[in-house]
Amino acid sequence: QVQLVESGGGLVQAGGSLRLSCAASGRTLSSYAMGWFRQAPGKEREFVAHISISGSRIYYGDSVKGRFTISRDNAEITVYLQMNSLRPEDTAVYYCAAAMRSSDYADRRIYDYWGQGTQVTVSS
Repeated sequence: QVQLVESGGGLVQAGGSLRLSCAASGRTLSSYAMGWFRQAPGKEREFVAHISISGSRIYYGDSVKGRFTISRDNAEITVYLQMNSLRPEDTAVYYCAAAMRSSDYADRRIYDYWGQGTQVTVSS
């Protein structure tokens, strides 16, 4: 069992930045491909970003390309989501998730473990 914990959410003005972190309780994330998803009220959970186990493959959802950056630290303890140029439409609960593979990276079903989510609110 892998327990994921997100942090770093909060309230920010449009145009601002936030960095989200995701860590696994008591273990490294070196064996997992990692993804970030988000869910706004009344909407389906949306793919945001994915990084492969090796870190060599990275993918982004169309709505965040050029503004968000996913990364993982060298110790494979934490995965980050750097969010720049934030917009009110980025407001959502953001979830990190762990998977054993990167194929179908945007499909929620490939992810075996999920965090509890962290709220990001962007004011206009």
